[in-house]
This record gives sequence, structure tokens and C-alpha cells, in this order.
Amino acid sequence: MTQRQWWAWVIVALAVAAAVAPLVHAWLTNPDDQRLVDLDVYRTGGQMLLEGRPVYDYVTPAPQLLPFTYPPIAAMMAVALAGMSWATAQWVWTVGVYVALAVTVGFSFRQVLEGPRLRKYAPWVFGLIMVACAYLMPIRDQVRFGQVDILLVALCVADCVARRPWWPRGFLIGLATAVKLTPGVFLIYLLITRQWRTFFMASFAAAVLTLLPFAVIPQDAADFWFSALLDPERLGANAATTNQSIRGMLIRLYWPDLLTSVIWVVVVAAVGWYGFRGAREAYRTGDPLTAVALVGLMAVLLSPVAWIHHLAWVVVVLAAIVGDGRDPVRLRVAAGVWLYYVVPVPWWGVSLKAADIPGVSLVLGKIVQNGFGLGALALVWLLVSWLPKRRESA
Repeated sequence: MTQRQWWAWVIVALAVAAAVAPLVHAWLTNPDDQRLVDLDVYRTGGQMLLEGRPVYDYVTPAPQLLPFTYPPIAAMMAVALAGMSWATAQWVWTVGVYVALAVTVGFSFRQVLEGPRLRKYAPWVFGLIMVACAYLMPIRDQVRFGQVDILLVALCVADCVARRPWWPRGFLIGLATAVKLTPGVFLIYLLITRQWRTFFMASFAAAVLTLLPFAVIPQDAADFWFSALLDPERLGANAATTNQSIRGMLIRLYWPDLLTSVIWVVVVAAVGWYGFRGAREAYRTGDPLTAVALVGLMAVLLSPVAWIHHLAWVVVVLAAIVGDGRDPVRLRVAAGVWLYYVVPVPWWGVSLKAADIPGVSLVLGKIVQNGFGLGALALVWLLVSWLPKRRESA
């Protein structure tokens, strides 16, 4: 890399920092009890271990009163956060969010950044993509709540698409799965694509990191796996607008519980079959990025609870749609998807329902309220059906 390129990267880094500064300022100057509330959950879990208290019996201070919901290995890792001051932890975590986003963008948009047409402009293109992705609502919520999702996305994307990883391929997926269970869908992906060595490494890493707490903090490990994990309400109100999983959308129809559960199982089976089949086909045709994007969407849609910030996978989806950046139709579609996930569509639905317009609010309001989840379903179809056809026609 030439000295000129180094200076270009430095300037781009400063420009990106300036562009996201309004977001960071907005969320890090929130009232203290509203600021990075999920980061406070992580720190509380680590603090409980330091003080020798049961991790899953305590909640964050009022008014949030949020319990620790992650596997015990996450609490062990959170000890480092608990050792920091609250102010330091906020800045460290926020910087970490954008570093993880940069890793995700770098791996996901590699075709564009390394393409012959834009290679010499790579720093500027990278900066533009970084800023665009930083303003996606699921990414904004990473900073707002102090969430971990974009880090998990970065781990899984790097593990799947790195050309020559310096780590054992599969280890990062295992780490992500141990910290938060939803990346476990990648084990299914590795299995159906017969990536045996990666599958066994990911399974081994996840198993070791899951069993380790039984040796170090056995009571907390038992509390999680045999009690806390089995309580879905521990995650929050499942019917809340922020739950954009298939189950969340069905719960908001307020049908009988048994009927909702039966429909959920059927729909999840159909979407899972369609999505994983598409991911396997994408992998077989030499498009692992699209496969990763589809599996990430499965992690959102098939989970019983998937908050809006879980849709950080939309960064990878955008990259899969853009491809090498030479097809103007794909670029326009990606721009439309980007705009859709920048604006707060589900909350427009809430406002529309509250307006109580006869014949409109009840039906249209409910549809718009489920906008991000329905959008994720549309993205699955886009990646499985539309994208291969578009690639052939172009």
C-alpha cells in the first residue's frame, strides 16, 4: 500500500467518524437510565460474577430492570466490561460496534472494493458504504442499546468468506453460537453444504465454550440451561413491535395460543426449508456471500424472538444484492432495500394503528407494524429466486 493510500484511509476514517458523530452524541448523551441499556445488562452479568452473586437472579437498576439473558460464557466475558467505569465501557463498546461494522463491510463488499473499476478508489467507496450502513436502523440500534449483534455478524461473515483465515475456519462461528444461540443456524448451513471440517470445528468450539462454565460457575450454568433459557418472557414482551420474527408477527394477530403455535411451526418449517435450500444452492454455485446473507435472515425469522437490532444482517444482504457493482438494476434494488431499512417502518405502523382510521388502521397498520419482518421474508425470496435469475439475464 502506497503512502498516498495510507493517507486516503486516514482521511476516510476521520470522515466516517464525523458522519456518525451525531448518532453517537445522540445516544451517549441520553439520560443515564436510558443509555446503552443492553450494555448495562452485560456489565451487570460480569459484575455479578465478580461479586459471587447468581447471574440470572439479578436485574439492572430501575427503571429498566432487565435480566441477563445470554449464556453463562457471555457473563464470563463480560467481566472485562464490569472492570471498566461506566463511561469507559460506553466508549469502548461504541467504538467496537463501528469496528465490527467495518469488518463486516470489508468482507461483505469485497467484490466492489477489489473490482478493477473501483480498486484505486477503494478507501472512498468503503467510507461511503460505511456511512450508509451506519444509518440503517438495525445498526443505529446497535449504538442506541449497546448491542452485540453486529459483532456476531462480523464473526460469522469473516469465518465463511475469508479466503485464507489465520484462525481455524469454524472457530468464530462456534464462538458466536456460544455467546448468543441464534448464530447456531450456521451449524445447519455448514451441515447441509457438507463443509465437514468447518462444521466440526464450529461444533467443537461451541461445545467447549458452553461446557466451560459448568466447570467454573456450575450453578449459573445450570440456572441458564435448565431455567432461564426456558422462559421466553425473560427476553421481554414477545408481542412488542420490536419483535420482527415470524412468531412475533403472528403473536400480534392475537389468535388463540394453540392456533398461533401450529401456524408458527408450519411457516417456520416452510421458510426454513426454502431459505436453507437457497443457501445451499448459492454455496454450490460459488456465491458464499449470498448463502451467508440467507442464513443470517434465517437467524432472524426462525427465532422465537428477534428484535429490530438483530436485523444487522441487512448489511450482508445489501452486499449480496450489489455483487460487483456493475449491474445498475441490482444497484437500484439495493438502494431501495437500504432506504427501507433506514426509515422506522414498524413505528409508522404503530402510529397508523393509533390514528384509528376506519377500514385502514386495523389492517394496514398491522401490516406496516410488521414491516421489517415482512421485508426480511421478501429479502429471502429476492436472494433465492430473483438474484440468480437477474445474474443470468445480466
